[in-house]
Amino acid sequence: MPENDGKVYIDWNDGIKRVMNNAKLYTKLLDKFKTGTNLGDLSAALDAGDYEKAQAAAHTIKGVAANLSLAELYKQALEVETQIKGKSVAPGVFDALSACFTETLASIDKAVAEHA
Repeated sequence: MPENDGKVYIDWNDGIKRVMNNAKLYTKLLDKFKTGTNLGDLSAALDAGDYEKAQAAAHTIKGVAANLSLAELYKQALEVETQIKGKSVAPGVFDALSACFTETLASIDKAVAEHA
């Protein structure tokens, strides 16, 4: 379980359990997450004030993070989604999600290298 600053970015053991102990499948799903997920849609929707699209994008990131056991990203996306629902996103909240996303990607690389 790679950790930085006491935060768990990926829970490898839990993720493996979610795919019936199939490390190859879990690694494939993590790779798909890395190449297929970005924060661009969420950022653009927030910049445009389109809370419906922003909420959908945050919800998608949150759901994928939960399914892949990306613990810290899940928490950050949940916070962003909650604030979007209230139609008021505090300054720095998206930046925190973006930084967490970057750390999560690095943690995925490290975990895959350790378990390959």
